[in-house]
Amino acid sequence: MNFKEHHPLYFLKEIAAILRAEHGCAWDRAQTSKTLKSYLIEEAYELYDAIEADDSEGMKEELGDVLYQVYAHCQIAEEEGKFSIDDVAKGIAEKLIRRHPHVFGNEGPKEKEQVSIDWEKIKKKEKKAGQSILSGVPAHTPALLKAYRVQQKASRVGFDWEKIGDIVGKLDEEIGEFKETLFSQNREHMMEEIGDVLFCIANISRFLSINPEEALKKTIDKFMARFRYIEQEAAAAGKEISEMSLSEMDALWEKAKTAV
Repeated sequence: MNFKEHHPLYFLKEIAAILRAEHGCAWDRAQTSKTLKSYLIEEAYELYDAIEADDSEGMKEELGDVLYQVYAHCQIAEEEGKFSIDDVAKGIAEKLIRRHPHVFGNEGPKEKEQVSIDWEKIKKKEKKAGQSILSGVPAHTPALLKAYRVQQKASRVGFDWEKIGDIVGKLDEEIGEFKETLFSQNREHMMEEIGDVLFCIANISRFLSINPEEALKKTIDKFMARFRYIEQEAAAAGKEISEMSLSEMDALWEKAKTAV
């Protein structure tokens, strides 16, 4: 039996151990979980891009990179006597079973909305006494996504607007307050009001089940594609974009809106 083919997960564990061994790779041996954490985020974003592009081959490769990050962190932890990859797998398996009583228990099928509510209730029971339901939101989550997750968790315990019209009214109110700060020239107040506007927009997105991070990313991608069009058109006309007038760029922008 070919060990590599029939036990690839254990083979990967063996590779992680060999790379960290005395005669392994000097770079891998020098790493700690803290030095590797940025690579984990980078690999996750590369996987995100592959998913967005519907690139199955890319997904397979990037999932492998993410998976190796898990093994690398577990190898370091095992060397330090903290936990192993098997402990990690056992922990998540037990948690998934515990948080899906409608699948693994006798509660029976439920609608996805009720599943989300029950999930938060189960998580709350698992938390330490006095721990906030918001504590599960990672501190370093990108701000727009963090706003979405925080609002999502609050809504699951009933702290929510009744209808979207009320949130839109709140957005109008926040925009009005921001406009007032423009005359004050107080940067701290302006920053606070811009934050309130963005938080409110994230809440509207959450109410519509639209991820604001993804929505903003699509708009950024659209802007970048149209700006590249302006650059290409300027180059084709033998011009430097930095030397073009705003009206010339606006004219190309209008063309870009129909071309891209």
